[in-house]
Amino acid sequence: MELRTLRYFVAVAEELHFGRAAARLHMSQPPLSRAIKRLEADVGAVLLHRSAAGVTLTPAGAALLDEARALLDQADRVRVRVAAAAGAATITVGILGDSTDRGATRLAAAYRRRHPGVEVRVREADLTDPTCGLRAGLVDVALTRGPFDETGLTVRELRADPVGAVLRADDPLARRDRLELADLADRRWFQFPGGTDPIWQSYWNGGEPREGPVVRAVQECLQAVLWNGTVGMTPLGHAPPGELTVVPLIDMAPSRVVAAWNEGDANPLIRSFFQIATAAYRD
Repeated sequence: MELRTLRYFVAVAEELHFGRAAARLHMSQPPLSRAIKRLEADVGAVLLHRSAAGVTLTPAGAALLDEARALLDQADRVRVRVAAAAGAATITVGILGDSTDRGATRLAAAYRRRHPGVEVRVREADLTDPTCGLRAGLVDVALTRGPFDETGLTVRELRADPVGAVLRADDPLARRDRLELADLADRRWFQFPGGTDPIWQSYWNGGEPREGPVVRAVQECLQAVLWNGTVGMTPLGHAPPGELTVVPLIDMAPSRVVAAWNEGDANPLIRSFFQIATAAYRD
């Protein structure tokens, strides 16, 4: 029974779909199906029920899922301890200018408890690079927000936050309890510099071409609203200064908090980072 095969099984068991599991593992479906069949032969039990409706775990499969997760977790711990003993246990985390996020605070504390011997280096990025230096090789994993171009990356959602329009407190629209994008159609929005990921730019401009001042950081966005009456968007959980207010936008998709890393990166510190992040953001 190989660890790689157990990883395959866990992916199928969590996705309950061979196609999605294969995409998650960056492999084609036939070899994944063959690997699961070999695993079933190895343990002498049927692990998954396959039907037109999808995949379900058998009692044996549910039992193996718990054991497989524990074994894989232990294997990752061994790799981390060996790396620490060799003086190589370092991970660089990119963060998108949002260090006040309580989920990130819980994640930092939990990761430290889990890996006290690991040196965590943090690189804070501005709003022009949603991957926080990941594509440039400056970080191992990014704690950021989508959407952005995911080509060559593994991206996993941790949380989805409703968004609202940031307005001056004396703006007539600030008295509303909710807004739609159409209410802001004739307003100037803050922009990101040329060369910024177009998917990212489009989301934060409400899916439409806009005009307005160019900004790079969260504080510049807020100042653009304060000084110029510009509008923009922010997650509802962010409390702006007293001169500004946030009104929910009811026709905008939530802003996804995600962990992202380069496809095929087998660094166990990254896998552990995602596991701990999932629990920290769920709490």
